[in-house]
Amino acid sequence: MINPSVETRTAESTKEKIKRHEARVGIIGLGYVGLPLALLFTDQKFPVTGFDIDRRKVETLAQGGSYIYRIAKEEIQAANAQGFSATSDYAKLEEMDAVIICVPTPLNQYHEPDLSFITDTTHAIAPHLQPGQLIILESTTYPGTTEEVMLPILENENKLGLKAARGISNLETNFFVAFSPEREDPGNTTVARRDIPKVVGGLNPRASELAAALYGSIFQRTVPVSSPAAAEMTKLLENIYRCVNIALVNELKMLCLRMNLDIWEVIEAASTKPFGFHPFYPGPGLGGHCIPVDPFYLSWKAKEYDFRTRFIELAGEINTNMPYHVLASIGAALNGHKKSVNGSRVLILGVAYKKDIDDLRESPALTIIELLQKEGAQVSYHDPYFPFIGKGRKYDLQMKRSGLENLSEYDCVVIITDHSDYDYQQIVRDAQLVVDTRNATKGIDSSKVVRC
Repeated sequence: MINPSVETRTAESTKEKIKRHEARVGIIGLGYVGLPLALLFTDQKFPVTGFDIDRRKVETLAQGGSYIYRIAKEEIQAANAQGFSATSDYAKLEEMDAVIICVPTPLNQYHEPDLSFITDTTHAIAPHLQPGQLIILESTTYPGTTEEVMLPILENENKLGLKAARGISNLETNFFVAFSPEREDPGNTTVARRDIPKVVGGLNPRASELAAALYGSIFQRTVPVSSPAAAEMTKLLENIYRCVNIALVNELKMLCLRMNLDIWEVIEAASTKPFGFHPFYPGPGLGGHCIPVDPFYLSWKAKEYDFRTRFIELAGEINTNMPYHVLASIGAALNGHKKSVNGSRVLILGVAYKKDIDDLRESPALTIIELLQKEGAQVSYHDPYFPFIGKGRKYDLQMKRSGLENLSEYDCVVIITDHSDYDYQQIVRDAQLVVDTRNATKGIDSSKVVRC
């Protein structure tokens, strides 16, 4: 039934509440995307409630703490003072004017989309759906998810017989649906979150208008597109563009190694061209939630249309094979010191998927550690952001962080993530052998260093 404590919403009343920053915003999923978004809304004086099934996160936030390194506890405490709260009670969704879904969308063991977080969340929302609410999905996914997966659950499982607004409909018995892809870039300190344009695609023009008004209150610019599917495809294009170009430079790096050329020098020189070129850089493999995952969402969906995305699949294949290239390079480097991988002591420097962040998602370092262990190496790691690596969706390492005091005791030190905290001059000086996958030792002339 309709929650009697909530006034009847219409598109106009919700829009007016957004203008006055009085719209109650619920954000489901308080991770790397949802929590920063909640803080943005709270900073603009919106009443915000965060929802998460992880009670440890809820308790940490309630106590004014933070579980994300780049978000200081002082930010959480300031948000709490402004009225932000977190809960695991989904019944409170009935009080929200807008509900934004920020849950993970990983791949399963068969490299197919795993939409279980979206579907589970949508099933949890549906019984509490109220007339006039705006429901926005932010989780990266294939085109059609909002309309083909999420929408039927909301319409079929809500208790009031509500339907989503389509066409020009603006009935009070409608609710509004939109998709707006997240554009978080952990570790980016050059672009403020508010300055990243927000793409929005509503199920009908009114939904787009409401979503644009909501995001326009916290972002400098909104970019409306014609539909949720267009917004979903926009996100995939952004990340596939990066995936393909990273694969290109990774392949060129391996060619340059054979040709005794420095790919980093080549990229630096090419970057001087003032048009038609944007630099991408090679590495030990792709990490993070987006670039290693998103291309496979589109490849999977394309099969429904009897279409094979060969270019995307090739890029994915090249990037997926990079940890194996690193393993071979470590083996060759050790061989040059008359040692084998089997039995060697190897220290991995950096396990986060990119520098200066506390994020392990899809990190190539985890794969490289497992590959080395399978070859019989005695593997240790150091990362300033991770005192312990336990179990994740694809790994179970149960390793404690090692120190940097006795680098000479290792047969090989491998730089996987080029954190700013590391003193690379000292690392090269103290280590017996250094394999550098990130060009972190640029400018350090030493026979100890092997760049791969």
